[in-house]
Amino acid sequence: MTVRMHTPNLLARAGTVTALTLVTLGGTTVAPGVGGNAEAASLSVHALRVAASKRGAPYQYGAQGPHAFDCSGLTLYSFKRAGRALPRTAAAQYGRTRHIPATLRRRGDLVFFHSGRGIYHVGIYAGRGQMWHAPKAGSVVRLERIWSRTVTYGRVG
Repeated sequence: MTVRMHTPNLLARAGTVTALTLVTLGGTTVAPGVGGNAEAASLSVHALRVAASKRGAPYQYGAQGPHAFDCSGLTLYSFKRAGRALPRTAAAQYGRTRHIPATLRRRGDLVFFHSGRGIYHVGIYAGRGQMWHAPKAGSVVRLERIWSRTVTYGRVG
């Protein structure tokens, strides 16, 4: 039995597609040899979607969801729902990620804010200079422009 894939028709209908779309279609790998990168990318995008679904949830120090979060609680919860465990604090999460330059960041990467005293905040990169995060007491989970240049990006593998 021969199975024919109609990839050219699919790509023609799709128009401009992202590399992620080319690599993974319906959870199967189309391009040989790139499964690991595609798996990490889809994991991160899934975590990003989970974080976005928590829009408006209140900030609560130490909260890990599902109804309230602090910054690292949101990232922990989002990646756990996507199938990957992260440590509890922003600093520990920083230590568990592969650090990448801003030029290589992609949606779903973690955004770490740092000062002379270390890592103090974390969010999930959403593209176009924005991130999902749980900012501070009295606020809610929201999409916001990255306001600082003292950030580092980390990729969950």
